Amino acid sequence: MLVVGLCSCQPSPADDAPRTPALAFGHPDSVLFWTPAQQRAGFPNYDVLFDTRPVPFSDAPLALPASRTPLEDITYTVGAVDYDLDAFIEHNHMAGVIVVHRGQVVLERYSGDHTADTKWVSYSVAKSVVSLLFGAAIHDGYVGSVDDLVTDYVPLLRGSSYEGVRVRDLLQMSSGVEWNEDYTDPTADVSREIGLPNLDRLRFYGGKPRAAEPGARFNYSTGETHLAGAVLRSAIGNNLASYLHQKVWQPFGMEADANWRLVEASGPEHGGCCISATLRDYARIGLFALADGVVPSGDRILPEGWMDESTTPSPAYPGYGYFWWLHDDGSYSAFGIFGQLIHIDPAADLVVATHGVWPEPTDPVLSSHRSAFLEAVKRSVE
Repeated sequence: MLVVGLCSCQPSPADDAPRTPALAFGHPDSVLFWTPAQQRAGFPNYDVLFDTRPVPFSDAPLALPASRTPLEDITYTVGAVDYDLDAFIEHNHMAGVIVVHRGQVVLERYSGDHTADTKWVSYSVAKSVVSLLFGAAIHDGYVGSVDDLVTDYVPLLRGSSYEGVRVRDLLQMSSGVEWNEDYTDPTADVSREIGLPNLDRLRFYGGKPRAAEPGARFNYSTGETHLAGAVLRSAIGNNLASYLHQKVWQPFGMEADANWRLVEASGPEHGGCCISATLRDYARIGLFALADGVVPSGDRILPEGWMDESTTPSPAYPGYGYFWWLHDDGSYSAFGIFGQLIHIDPAADLVVATHGVWPEPTDPVLSSHRSAFLEAVKRSVE
């Protein structure tokens, strides 16, 4: 049972009940402003609170064996204060942390009632998954190249500020179209778009003015990623959840069902948000990227070198690739608000994933602790 605040309960995902949020969660699109108690109850229950589309588990799960030499005594320092693993989990509001080194689990911890079976919403980690699906669509021949025009796939935007914008510009967050991503401002574009039906949302994007030439200026935009999802759906002639199952979940061996939040009932998925999956399957997404899209059968899902291309610094901002955040040491990350993470370090053959419940969408102090923790993990496995 899901018990929160003013509402005595929510039905379990197995119950045949309308996908209507409890009154205690406020408006269904107020997730940016949930209390910590609402987050703890809501983040693992998106398929109860919202319309979602399932991503079924694989019939051949990829094993994640436990290492015989687990990580122990991880410590890091921030501001002259030392922190250990327990302190990191408490300080950074972690629901779960997993570290996979050379294909083996060297660390896996959960807090509270969170377990290895708990699905948890990824928020913007989904953006990086969309990047993977673009690679698959190019490999399958559905998308010609990242230099294709957005308006070739979404003709509704012809004559708008997206005229002349390439798929590459979307993937690098450099369309040049104006966008406000302030999560703390209920009037910002990122908040205003959430409740819009799909076609109204696309028209909303098309009505935004151009602030720079395509490819010239980086501007982080969740709207760009939903539009990227629209391009991808148009190209493949299918929904994103089914394509994710076909190209990643089934062939790479994800062990649990996932789900992807929809914009509206029976409608498209949020291209920039809201895949819910277990922590171990978060880690498998990282391993799929680490393998450059080659699955255990030996089949290639992504074009050869796609991950190198995806993690090449963008001309407009060297810290960003194709919906991946880039780091100076060659590692890269998928970040989601409230502490969600898939961190991939090819040189160290390392994947770190977290389920988080930060009190605020972003937090520079918590981010600094996360960075220090990742550095400590890397040192520990070297």
